[in-house]
Amino acid sequence: MIASLPGTFASLALLLPVALALVPQAAAQDNPGIEKRVDTMIAKLTLEQKIELLGGEDNMYIKAQPAIDLPRIRMSDGPMGVRTWGPSTAYAAGIGLAASWDTELAERVGTGLGQDARSRGVSFLLAPGVNIYRAPMNGRNFEYLGEDPYLAGRIATAYIRGVQSQGVVATVKHFACNNSEFDRHNSNSIVDERTLREIYLPAFEAAVKEGHVGAVMDSYNLINGEHATQNGFLNNEVLKKEWGFRGILMSDWSATYDGVAAANNGLDLEMPSGKFMNRETLLSAVRAGKVSEATIDDKLRRIFRVLLEFRVLDPDRAGAEFAIPRYNQPSRAIALESAEKSAVLLKNEGDLLPLDANKLKTIAVIGPDAWPAVVTAGGSADVTAFAPVSILTGLSDALAGKVNVMYNRGLKPLEDIFRARQPFSLKQEEFLTDDFNGAPEATSNVDRISGYGGPRFRGGPPRIKGYRWIGSYVPKSGAQRFLIAGAGRDHYKLYLNNQLVLEQNASEGQVPRMYDASFPAAQPVSIRIEYNPATERMTLGFAATTVEDMMEPEAVQMARNANAVVLCAGFSPPSESEGQDRTWQLPAGQDDLIKAVLDANPHTVVVMTSGGGVDTNAWLDRTPAFLQIWYPGSEGGRAVAQILLGEVNPGGKLPISYERHIGDNPTYKNYYEAPGTKDIHYNEGIFVGYRYYDMSAQDAAAATLKNPERGSAASVVRGPTGNATKPLFPFGFGMSYTTFAFSNLRVSEGEPYTVSFDVKNTGKRAGTAVAQVYVGDPSATVPRPVKELKGFARVELKPGESRPVSVPLDRRAFAYWDVATKDWKVDPGKFRVYVGDSSVNLPLQQEFTVR
Repeated sequence: MIASLPGTFASLALLLPVALALVPQAAAQDNPGIEKRVDTMIAKLTLEQKIELLGGEDNMYIKAQPAIDLPRIRMSDGPMGVRTWGPSTAYAAGIGLAASWDTELAERVGTGLGQDARSRGVSFLLAPGVNIYRAPMNGRNFEYLGEDPYLAGRIATAYIRGVQSQGVVATVKHFACNNSEFDRHNSNSIVDERTLREIYLPAFEAAVKEGHVGAVMDSYNLINGEHATQNGFLNNEVLKKEWGFRGILMSDWSATYDGVAAANNGLDLEMPSGKFMNRETLLSAVRAGKVSEATIDDKLRRIFRVLLEFRVLDPDRAGAEFAIPRYNQPSRAIALESAEKSAVLLKNEGDLLPLDANKLKTIAVIGPDAWPAVVTAGGSADVTAFAPVSILTGLSDALAGKVNVMYNRGLKPLEDIFRARQPFSLKQEEFLTDDFNGAPEATSNVDRISGYGGPRFRGGPPRIKGYRWIGSYVPKSGAQRFLIAGAGRDHYKLYLNNQLVLEQNASEGQVPRMYDASFPAAQPVSIRIEYNPATERMTLGFAATTVEDMMEPEAVQMARNANAVVLCAGFSPPSESEGQDRTWQLPAGQDDLIKAVLDANPHTVVVMTSGGGVDTNAWLDRTPAFLQIWYPGSEGGRAVAQILLGEVNPGGKLPISYERHIGDNPTYKNYYEAPGTKDIHYNEGIFVGYRYYDMSAQDAAAATLKNPERGSAASVVRGPTGNATKPLFPFGFGMSYTTFAFSNLRVSEGEPYTVSFDVKNTGKRAGTAVAQVYVGDPSATVPRPVKELKGFARVELKPGESRPVSVPLDRRAFAYWDVATKDWKVDPGKFRVYVGDSSVNLPLQQEFTVR
């Protein structure tokens, strides 16, 4: 509980007066005083000076301009913490905030981040991320807010309110359809307009219209053939004209590709520098009539307006920021609460949880994510946290003097496996070309390939463009495992007995790969590896080993001797990160470790760190308890301990549909680029996540036949059996240590529509129910999902307590995007409301009429 930390919200209140004095006006109306001052600033600048301000500098700054007394304006990465300027408090990842289904918490996290930013002189926080979760492989899913646009919009809007209450500009990103990380500069998201409007744009729309966000960041990818930074339809027509966005539209870092096209199609600020929107490009373009000076002025107007509305240019701003501590107990308390409320209990057979410390003598904490703390995943959201609490530390502190806590990593670090002497000898050839033709520049003999895991080198193109290793390997008897890993945009191929068994493309990013095979003992296996490095440092690692040799031998014995095991599995910054997609499977060796520990001790809790669903097929049926913690931030270990020991009753609910098999996901056949192209076809249309799983094959076919030209049902991808599949764990699902009942559903017809019902705690512990309200349109004239989330309420109840809940529904809750009229449309008639605590557990249902 947050009360276990000293000086929580009382201390926060002491900080607020300093910050709240700088809160901007959020109204989407012109402020005459500000507009007049903006006019004055623009009038003082030459055309050359204006253009200079359209590109950032030193990676994280808007440039200074002495002619108008404009200082350099500092930015910082987010969204889990203020990353860029030294250590900071790390809060739960975006997907964890979505799993809390708690808008008040999201606002408090935003407030904490705003204060953390102010204490570092940061005026722009590059957060939140709101891109929709299509499939679990996206390397940035952990930053985003799940699969449902309504839930994402509610959480994002609250987060933005919190950040901006402290005079810090929030930056919603990445606009739009940044739903994968591989080849992100070149991939082209092909999405029909109805799908854009109903799935991929609503969270941005809410951020603009309701959150009054100060800045929007364009994505790297193309959308329907145009890069986001020069996509006039999205930037000018939708964002600025239709939604009335008055703030700054900036590029993602190095996501600008054409200065004139970007200038004319809505981009206001190129980051991190003016590589394209600069004097050389734009000055001549203005003089040639290709870009108008009024277009340049509009960009400056937006930049200056935001700086003035958020009082970034106030003379006393810097002094006020020095009064805010960089590290404080209130922020730590919010971080702990975010970790507690984001955790989702997915399985608890035999009520193994909560663990009873009075009945335990020894507990074993095993796994690569047990220690040190895994706070965040990688990339620009990776935060160097103040004193992060690992799961091992959290449990050890909570059980000190009561229970003996043992620890083992369980798996040897990959770096150690690669560095160990290998049972082969390889001839290494180095080439100045990347196609391995001609004579090598140099040759040598090596007994290991151990470049993985060392310091990264960010330099120019490497001198050696290709490495090739050729040799043979005499395996031990039994199954063999071949491990290989690179970094960044490395490209490699692994051949065994002249058969290509693994390939890593440069566009996909890097996660360690493995290949299991069985070869006859004492018979040589030929090895050939072809490798193209991305930097001057060779970062490849390769090893031939066995499953048993990957494990720490003491781990299984430790599990066998313990009363209970907490097995901490999942991903971490090297294996889940911006710039690369991750695997559906757990990192190499983890499935084997989980199975071995379960064999040794059935009283095992698996605690999963990941930004979304993972492959659980190898072990879940045998696992009694399964806790999903996403990336929990600084206080994750403390939160996990409190949940496992019953001091906190888990109340998180999935913001995603958790697949049983990756082939069950509706994007399975079209997640990656179509062969021979850069196009990613969003063939599933509006049927993402639970919207797809709700549909039977017959429903999809009927919807298509009803009106094939006006919907997306024709492209629904069915599961491998030909029938609609069901997820392993449905959207909105999450267990508790207590139980709840829903009753007494009422719908007040006529605008505003209100859904009312009662929720009761029917168990013996205090707990939190997340009541979810879905709306379906069974008589729709176009294909629509069976139901869609349109409201929710988080209700905390004591044992036996009952509480009435009311959820309002506006007209948009019943609408779909009509492609003929280019507007939202409601088909009058019968609708159905569903109420419960997951997308499949909806005990209350009622039809009502919308006119």
